[in-house]
Amino acid sequence: MTSAASASPAPASEGSVLGLAPVVPVVVLEDAADAVPLARALVAGGLPAIEVTLRTPAALDAIRAIAAEVPDAVVGAGTVITPAQVTEAVAAGARFLVSPGWSPRLLGAMRDSGVPFLPGVSTTSEVVTLLEEGVTELKFFPAEAAGGTAYLKSLASPLPQARFCPTGGIKAANAPEYLALPNVACVGGTWMLPADAVRTKDWDRIARLATEASALGA
Repeated sequence: MTSAASASPAPASEGSVLGLAPVVPVVVLEDAADAVPLARALVAGGLPAIEVTLRTPAALDAIRAIAAEVPDAVVGAGTVITPAQVTEAVAAGARFLVSPGWSPRLLGAMRDSGVPFLPGVSTTSEVVTLLEEGVTELKFFPAEAAGGTAYLKSLASPLPQARFCPTGGIKAANAPEYLALPNVACVGGTWMLPADAVRTKDWDRIARLATEASALGA
């Protein structure tokens, strides 16, 4: 990731999910049977970190299937909002956790899980509070609605130790603007997963879109 205005961010820490790829696909699956071919398409396109959101009854089975059958994928659980979901997701094979927000109980559960996690933030006070807790890798959500690149740019100087994965309103057109920021390590998005492609099981199309997305951080 490069920027004409600022230096590249520091490398991700050991055990971090932020350095795996410039884009983390945010996957919502209604049918767990689609999980393995979808994950294989994303990995083939250069996007190994896959966030399966816990928004559907199929999510945990999807995580379980990807963890078991797609060894090159690093599958994680998104939309984690309770300590119980932390336990269930890790038991299913999730290798990282992402939450849209956080509470002390949820943060404690994610920290105790033993896997990397990205708690969601949308305010400076939340960032400062988490930095006090020793958490430096964060999800910025909902990115566009919460101030977008201008907001993140304003945090870079006073809070340089914070590193973000913005999600929410990120598309192929604006992803490069986020990736150019020194405090952004990757972005989360769904644009490489068109609903019609998933519905028709057009895995080749998804692999092509993933390849384009993976090149955004070059």
